[in-house]
Amino acid sequence: MKSYEALSKAWHKPKEMPYYKELLLKLRSQNTITRVKRPVRLDRAHAVGYKAKPGFIVVQVKIKKGGRKRRAVHRGRKPSKMGIRGFSTKKSLQLIAEERANKKYPNCEVLNSYWLAEDGKHKWFEVILLDRTNPSVLSDKEASRVVSRRKRVYRGLTKSGRKLRGLL
Repeated sequence: MKSYEALSKAWHKPKEMPYYKELLLKLRSQNTITRVKRPVRLDRAHAVGYKAKPGFIVVQVKIKKGGRKRRAVHRGRKPSKMGIRGFSTKKSLQLIAEERANKKYPNCEVLNSYWLAEDGKHKWFEVILLDRTNPSVLSDKEASRVVSRRKRVYRGLTKSGRKLRGLL
């Protein structure tokens, strides 16, 4: 357990870590949603419920930083009310990442997610998914409870969704 504590302390200042730049280079070359064999931040993954057993899937999701842009509508509206200059989404980028991961893997449920890395343009999150039909997930007491609630990410039942709803 002490090794996890050392890992989590190292991630408090990620830019000082020697392999952070290499990680960013690797992440930039990947697709928007990429499945990986094991989590990069093992300490954080275990803290949010990851277990190294079949049925637990780890996905890295890339999200663009910044607010949302809307197209200009040219039909009798006051320009200041069009929301072109400043229009922010109510959802956090982490929740958007979870929703995109669940959309890509519809046979899975989102367990949780956490921040992985960021640069000037993008943020990366690791999302932990549970396979709904896997016997090892169904036999696990905590995981089977999560799997029984369908589409929980869209209903705001993950940690970032509960934070958005003001429950944390």
